[in-house]
Amino acid sequence: MSGNSIGKIFTVTTFGSSHGTALGAVIDGCPAGLELSTQDIQTELDKRRPGTSKITTSRNEMDQVKLVSGIFEGKTDGTPITALVYNSDMDSSAYENIKDTPRPGHGDYTWKARYDVYDYRGGGRGSGRVTIGHVIGGAVAKKLLNTLNIKVISHVTQVGTIKADPVDVNELETNINQNAVRCADLEAAERMEAEIIETKKSGDSIGGIVETVVLNPPAGLGDPIFGKLDAELAGGLMGIGSVKGVEIGLGFKSAELKGSQMNDEFLIETNTIKTRTNHSGGILGGITTGMPINIRMAVKPTPSISLTQKTVDTKSMESKDILIQGRHDPCICPRVTTVAEATVSIILADQLIRAGYIDPCKL
Repeated sequence: MSGNSIGKIFTVTTFGSSHGTALGAVIDGCPAGLELSTQDIQTELDKRRPGTSKITTSRNEMDQVKLVSGIFEGKTDGTPITALVYNSDMDSSAYENIKDTPRPGHGDYTWKARYDVYDYRGGGRGSGRVTIGHVIGGAVAKKLLNTLNIKVISHVTQVGTIKADPVDVNELETNINQNAVRCADLEAAERMEAEIIETKKSGDSIGGIVETVVLNPPAGLGDPIFGKLDAELAGGLMGIGSVKGVEIGLGFKSAELKGSQMNDEFLIETNTIKTRTNHSGGILGGITTGMPINIRMAVKPTPSISLTQKTVDTKSMESKDILIQGRHDPCICPRVTTVAEATVSIILADQLIRAGYIDPCKL
């Protein structure tokens, strides 16, 4: 199977499945000399851990990470970093009766069509649980970005039809840590949480929008044509399960505007070239402008719902009803914020090394 790695110099390869022994990641290409501890990774994993609130799955996993290579005396040594998280609260019995009936909205049918062999327990390798590997890689990438004072923050801006009002960028991180939805608009966060709970009670699920902001990126990061930074960011975020759309800057709204409304005019501020607006989302020609990068991704409702749905039996080739059991998030958005941060951080760390902003051998 291909498609398990991201990056060209700073690479992250993830492994494991929902009900397997363990999950994790191998990070290669990280320069030596970066201070890195188990706690650095654990802090990020705790943000996506299940069972932490009434709007997440009840699966009770502590997700304790174990570093097994790549660290010597508290610093990276330039060799591959390997980190493991063992599964402990698996219940595969809920999936035994539906192994031949692909779940609507899931990749069950398409994975079986592609590989013939498919681990149906909790979605196997296609489960959202595999994003543990993303978060491990992202934790290391964030430490690299921090050496250049670059910060990546993801937050929920919409759940269903409930939209958050814009919040000052300096308040994002403080506000999102005050509620389970991870929404910076605290009033909207309360309504979002209530909507998620009501949706869960009805046996259904709900989607939303997650925005990722990159603060203090350098100008000149990214390559033209096929190596555009926005193309790599979009591809990375679309690689996260349940993401069905990505837009940068004004995104699809730009289709409604004239050039005079869309264009970001340049100015000089404290001897630095900036733009008066940031409709481009911090990227022009596939290369950063030095302004904050703004990316939004549309996250579909969790496909596992507690309502009867129509499917087929792949053995008898007959129509069949399916009722999915198990434990699932009624809304993926809150926990996927951490995965979005990780993915964007990995891509930026790789780009910074490729462009010479970070020495590939040692810090």
